[in-house]
Amino acid sequence: MTEVTPDTPLGDPPRNGLRRLLILAAALFAVTISYGQIALGWGQSPAEFAADGASTLRVAGYAFSIWGLIYLGLLTYAVRQLLPGARETATLRAFGWPSLLALLGIGWWVLAAAFDWEVMTIVLIVGSAVVLLIPMLRHAAVIRSLPAGDRDRWLTVTPLALLAGWLSIAAPVNLITVATGNGDLPAALPPTGWASLAIAGVTLLALAVTARTRLAAYPLPIAWGLLGAFVAEQTRNPTLAYVALAAAAIVFAGAVIFGLGLRRAPRSA
Repeated sequence: MTEVTPDTPLGDPPRNGLRRLLILAAALFAVTISYGQIALGWGQSPAEFAADGASTLRVAGYAFSIWGLIYLGLLTYAVRQLLPGARETATLRAFGWPSLLALLGIGWWVLAAAFDWEVMTIVLIVGSAVVLLIPMLRHAAVIRSLPAGDRDRWLTVTPLALLAGWLSIAAPVNLITVATGNGDLPAALPPTGWASLAIAGVTLLALAVTARTRLAAYPLPIAWGLLGAFVAEQTRNPTLAYVALAAAAIVFAGAVIFGLGLRRAPRSA
């Protein structure tokens, strides 16, 4: 029996061609709606949406510039997987439909924020993160076995891991923002306690996923976001700022130890 490896062509039936077209369309939709909404001033901007409940946990505005890198990676992935020479590998198949859902989710999130559909923003951002994390964890052995210079590693897994990482930090911030703005933050803990708990949860998630997948591309956006929280909270809430800074250092160390200190796992693992 022929062994199936991450790079083994799996055939390209018509439904795969349709999936690839839909992924490209969804990537273009996500990028266009994001920059189009800003350019046209249509509805409430993401910054205005976040400002409604930013009194518990803020992230410095410069941190959101990471979207430029993420969008570039997503467009590269979407174009590459549609090229005639991009055969259907195990990696492309594993991330195909989940990536389509995530791309639609981040595009729809911009619309939900513009119309101030608060609950929908939570559902979309959490859902987009989850649909990417599931294949990352389910196919961790395949991801770990990809050679360092493999095209699937750099043009499929890395862009989607960057997106999953940023969504992993953005989701709890989104949740806390909505809860704070509506006065729904539970009184069991003070606001700084809830923010610190969210930071701790994101830190543990970053370390767990990175340890399993050995992907530095996943934790680095999380560390970037936590550093942005440190910058934003230094004056208003120094305690929370240094909690975020410590978490950023821990996540970055995890990226170096687990991600950049890559150790190949057997392909049958």
